Amino acid sequence: MVRHIPNFLTLLNLFCGCIALTFVANARYDWAFAFVCLGIFFDFFDGFLARKFNVAGPLGVQLDSLADMITSGVVPGYVVYAMIGSNTNLHLAIPYLGFIITLGACYRLANFNIDTRQSDSFIGLPTPANALFFLSLPIIKEQTDSLLLLEMLINPWFLIFLSVVSAWVMNAELPLFSLKVKQFSWAKNWVQVVFLSVSALLIMLFQVAAIPVVIGFYVVLSALVRKTRP
Repeated sequence: MVRHIPNFLTLLNLFCGCIALTFVANARYDWAFAFVCLGIFFDFFDGFLARKFNVAGPLGVQLDSLADMITSGVVPGYVVYAMIGSNTNLHLAIPYLGFIITLGACYRLANFNIDTRQSDSFIGLPTPANALFFLSLPIIKEQTDSLLLLEMLINPWFLIFLSVVSAWVMNAELPLFSLKVKQFSWAKNWVQVVFLSVSALLIMLFQVAAIPVVIGFYVVLSALVRKTRP
């Protein structure tokens, strides 16, 4: 029974992604964001419990990527598609470029399964982080008082640019630290503790608007840590 728990959590991640899609279709981006967050929560703990119970296997690896493909690949692509599609002055084909995010996520997830270098750290931005970035954009657009930021978030070409950049960042040779805590040691986990502490503070202060900043901080901190280590 215990060996099925991690895979059950993975399926819950997939289920959350499916629900998020229905909310995006109805322009309820706040609920879509919430269910993607819940899916990422399940995604984090399925691997943790698989290692804890020593039941990790190839089936779990494949299930994990398939679930992430929906929650962290299709959903953010659909969000950008919907945001661009709200501009009625564009050719009907233009909004589909938002799914460049989905293509980039698919390639990353497939490559992740065969890349043995990513057991303790990441190379390229993980798909869940990328998904949170894009799921936060329509919420920020609705809440912002900045005309400049609003103009950027309703500009279809800016959104397409972000989509292309995200597909590259997910698959680029960018070493990023993992949030997985395998040993309770300050020396081994201080980067994760600093990142999570700063991120929690930013989110408490700025809520969803802090998400893009947190993602940027993650990339910058990873680069700084890499430079300071031999």
